[in-house]
Amino acid sequence: MKKSIVILFFVLATIVVISPGIVGRLAEESVDENLNWAAQESREVVVTSQKFDRGWFSSEGQHRVEFLDGDIRDALMAMHGTDDLPVLIIDTHIDHGLIPVTSMTRDKGSLAPGLGSAVSTLKIEKADGETVEMPGTIYSSLGLTGYLTSNYVLEAGTYSKDGNTSTWGPVDIVVSTDAGATAFEFDGTIDALDVLRNGETMSLKGLRVSGEQQSSGFGFMVGDIDYELESMSLIGGATPVTIGPMSLGATTSVNDGETAGKASFSMTVADTPNVGDVGLAMDITMAGVDADALQAFIEAAESLGPTAADPAMALGPLEPALKKLLAGGAELNFDKFNMSIPQGTIETTINLLVKESDSADFEWTALLLATEAEASIRIPEAVMDFIIAMNPQANAVVGMGYLKKSGDAYEMDAAYKKGLLTINGAPMPIPLP
Repeated sequence: MKKSIVILFFVLATIVVISPGIVGRLAEESVDENLNWAAQESREVVVTSQKFDRGWFSSEGQHRVEFLDGDIRDALMAMHGTDDLPVLIIDTHIDHGLIPVTSMTRDKGSLAPGLGSAVSTLKIEKADGETVEMPGTIYSSLGLTGYLTSNYVLEAGTYSKDGNTSTWGPVDIVVSTDAGATAFEFDGTIDALDVLRNGETMSLKGLRVSGEQQSSGFGFMVGDIDYELESMSLIGGATPVTIGPMSLGATTSVNDGETAGKASFSMTVADTPNVGDVGLAMDITMAGVDADALQAFIEAAESLGPTAADPAMALGPLEPALKKLLAGGAELNFDKFNMSIPQGTIETTINLLVKESDSADFEWTALLLATEAEASIRIPEAVMDFIIAMNPQANAVVGMGYLKKSGDAYEMDAAYKKGLLTINGAPMPIPLP
């Protein structure tokens, strides 16, 4: 028995003393692998390793994150107000070993078995070389299988410069990726954020995002996402706006080469001029979208760059990929598309079906023949009276028979098939070009 105890302690000592040097290299490779994967997925950032000083029990590393042309860079440049976009510098301290004992000397240290435990800090490097420390800390752990979990923690604080002020509440974001970086999970909360700039205040409260995504095998991610926002407002401008609550829940998948998904969305816009609170609620399902064609369309859209903001300029380069996507067929249903105002709720359902066709001979006229659609609209009488009072010309829709009175509401049932549109049973042929 005593001999067994001696052997056990010897094994433990070996793990504690010998393993860190061996595991250090694995930890370094795992960090670089996950950072490079993140850069490849975004396609708008490039991550380079500046240095990595490996010790026996701990190591120090630094990574440089630069933003390429794209939506992220454009948004940051607009916020920064200059063409000289700063570079993000990530400094990381890793305590490695199957049992990272040295991590116990710092905040959030742990003896949990793994490839290592790390803490990272962030700073901004300006075009002139000046660096500015960023608030918040990232705590990471590398599991034995290479599973990386990172937790960004930011305590409440305030920052002011040149008359502009940012105030934020606690922020807690957790992101986990698997060893092959083919799947990740995320869960984050931002308690509050208020930004005062040029006399205008943007206020955000109660934001939470969570979900899990995995590779579809077709160059895009699928999975679940849930988004909740208590409120967001812009005050001080010509037209103050307050949105919230807002929520979005969505799930997507790929089976047998076809993409499917469903989503629920709801939003309230408070105190709109002349109306009051306006609510929007949607339940959407999608099915039968060819995954190969969808991948080609996504890649074509991402390659457009700034021209994507102009639909006229974007349509030309996108047209071949869009034709291929539509030729593959698809089904899109708005099981609920409701808009609420104080007088009542407008209820709408829309079902669209595009049948599969030959992509080699696909023309836009063929799309009209391959499409089938149904729509139903119900408008409470009180809402219709309000609409007509705001815009008397809307009464013509009732006079032409597009909306028919049924009890205490106006209704419309429409259907489209093979170029023939019917509204409330009356046929309305659509001339094909």
